Amino acid sequence: MGTVLFGSGCSPGLSAIDRRTESLMRERAEASGLPTAVPTRRGSPEVDRSGLYSSRPATTNPEADALRFDVAGELAAVPARLDRNAGIAAAAFGYDQADLLVLDLEGALRQAQLTSREYRSAEEDYILAAIRLLIEQHRWGPRLFNDTTVSASGSGDDGRFDTALRLINELRATQRLPYGGEVEARWITRATENLREVVGSETLRSNELSLSANVPLLRGGGMVAREPLIQSERDLIYAAREFEDFRRQFLVSVAVDYFRLLQSLAGIRNQAIQLASLLQFAEQQRALANDGLIAQFALADAQNRVFSARASLDNQRESYVVALERFKIRLGLAVGTPLRIDGSSLSLAAPEIDMNAAMEAALSYRLDLQTERDRVVDSRRDVLIARNNVLPDFDVSAGVSVGSDRDNDNAGFSIDPDDASWNASATFGMPLDRRIERLQVRQAIISLEQRERSYDQFRDNLLLDVRRTARGIDLARRQLELAEYRVDINERRQREIEEREAEIDTRTRLDTEADLLDARNARDQAATDLRVAILNYLQSSGQLRVSGDGDLAALPGLPVEVVTRNVDYELLFGDVGEDWFVEYKGRNPEEFPDAEGDGAPSSPGAPSPSSGG
Repeated sequence: MGTVLFGSGCSPGLSAIDRRTESLMRERAEASGLPTAVPTRRGSPEVDRSGLYSSRPATTNPEADALRFDVAGELAAVPARLDRNAGIAAAAFGYDQADLLVLDLEGALRQAQLTSREYRSAEEDYILAAIRLLIEQHRWGPRLFNDTTVSASGSGDDGRFDTALRLINELRATQRLPYGGEVEARWITRATENLREVVGSETLRSNELSLSANVPLLRGGGMVAREPLIQSERDLIYAAREFEDFRRQFLVSVAVDYFRLLQSLAGIRNQAIQLASLLQFAEQQRALANDGLIAQFALADAQNRVFSARASLDNQRESYVVALERFKIRLGLAVGTPLRIDGSSLSLAAPEIDMNAAMEAALSYRLDLQTERDRVVDSRRDVLIARNNVLPDFDVSAGVSVGSDRDNDNAGFSIDPDDASWNASATFGMPLDRRIERLQVRQAIISLEQRERSYDQFRDNLLLDVRRTARGIDLARRQLELAEYRVDINERRQREIEEREAEIDTRTRLDTEADLLDARNARDQAATDLRVAILNYLQSSGQLRVSGDGDLAALPGLPVEVVTRNVDYELLFGDVGEDWFVEYKGRNPEEFPDAEGDGAPSSPGAPSPSSGG
C-alpha cells in the first residue's frame, strides 16, 4: 500500500495514533486471514484558513458583453485540426519523452492505487473503522481526569467584607466494568485562605480519597453492556473485508477500462485501414469514370463511402481521446497529463468450470456474503439488547471515603484512616412504563426478519451472478470463434474481389469493405469481452486475488501472461492517405493479416473455414 504524506510535519501524538491504528488493522487482518498490507495515513495536514470565516464568498459571473468568442476558421481546416488535437491529446506525438507517462496494464493498476480518488477514499473508510475501534477501546480502559477550580467569595458586615480565596483540585480515574457499571477513584485537595486577615491567618487545607462503584444487575448489565465494543470490533473486520473486496472490484474495473481503450485503438486502426483502402478504390473509380468505363453515380458512391469513413475515423479518434481523459481522472491524474497506453494486455486462459463447484466457492469465499451473514448475527444480538431494555432497573452501588484529620486545619497531603466513611445501596426501579421499550423489541424482531430475507436474497443473487458469469465465458468464447471466422471469410472475399476487380461492380466492393470492417471490430470486441468475462467470473465466484502491488495474482492452473502489442500512435492519429496501408504494414507486420491471409491468433477450438461454423 502506498503511504500518503500530508504536510511536512507530524505531531508526536498523531504519529503514535497512526502506529496504533496500523498495528490494530494488521493484527485483525492477520487473524481473519486477510491481506496484512494495510493502508496508512501519516502526517498532520495544515488547514488553509483563507476564506474560512468569510460570510460573502466571491462569485464570478461576468456580463454577456464581457465574454468573447472567436469565429471558427474555414471548414476545410477542421479535419486537420481534429487530427492534430486528437494526436496531442492521446500523447501520440508532440510531447517530450521526459514528460510523457507511459502505462501498461500493471502500471495503470499501480498508479491507481497511488493516486485514484476512489481508492484513497476506500482506504480511508478502512482506517476510520480502525479509529472508531480505538476510540471505543479507550472508553473501556482506565481514564484519568484532573479538574482545578479557583474561586473567590466575600461576605459583608457593616460595610466590612471578609474575602476568601479557595482552590480545589480533583484528580479522578474511571474504569468501566466488563459487564456493566463503573468504578471511580477520586483524590480531592482543598485549600482556603482569608485574603483580608492575612496577618496571623493560615491557609486551610484538607484532602479526601474516595472510591465508588455502580453495577447494574438487570437492565443494562451483562453482555449487553459490552455491545458498543463488540460491534466496533466486528465493524473493523467488516471494513477489512470490504476494503479487500473493493480492491478486487477496482482491479477488474480499471482493467476493463484499459481493455476498452485498447479496443478503441483497434477500432481506429480498422477504420484507418478501411479509409486507406477506400481512397485507393475511389481513385481507381475516378480513372474509370474519366475514361467512360463506369457511370458517374458509381464514382459518387465510392466518394460517399470515403467521406463517411473519414467522418467515422474522426469520431473514433475523438471518442478515444475522451475515454483516455476519463481514464486519467479514474487514475487520479490531471486531465492535461500526457499519457500513453503502451498496448499490453492480459492473456487469460478460459477456465474449465464446474457450475456446482463455482457456486460452492462463491458461498465460501465471497467476502461480502460473509459480511451479510455476520450482519444477521448482529441483528439477532439487537433483539436480545431490546429485550434487556424491558427489564426493571436493579443497581447496586458502594463507596468508601477517607479524608484528612478533621481537627487539623493544615493537614497537607495526609489522610486519616480513622475518619473513613462508607456507604452501600441497592436501587430497584419498577418497570411501570416500558411501552417504548416493548415497541423497540417488536422493531428489532422485524428488523431481524428483514435482515434474514435480505441475506437470502443477496445469496441467491450472488449464485445467479456466478452462473451468469460462468455462462458468459462460454458465450464470449463462442462469439470470438464466430468473429474470427467472419474476419477470415471477409478477408478471403476481399482478396477474391481484388483478383477479379474487372468483374465486380462498385456496390459489391463497397459492401465488402463495410463487412470486413464490421467483422474486424466484432473480433476485437469479442476478444475484449472474453478477457472481461474471465475476470468477472473470478470476481463473482470469490476466486480473484490481488497481489500487494495491486496486480492480478496468478492462480494454480490458471496462468496469467502479459501480451504487448505495438501501437503506432503517429500513424493511428496522423493523416490517412492512399499509401497509409502500405506504410502501416511496413511498420507493424504483426498487427495486420499478410497477403496469405494469416490473421490474429485464434483461440483454441476456433472453427476452420471448412467447418461450416
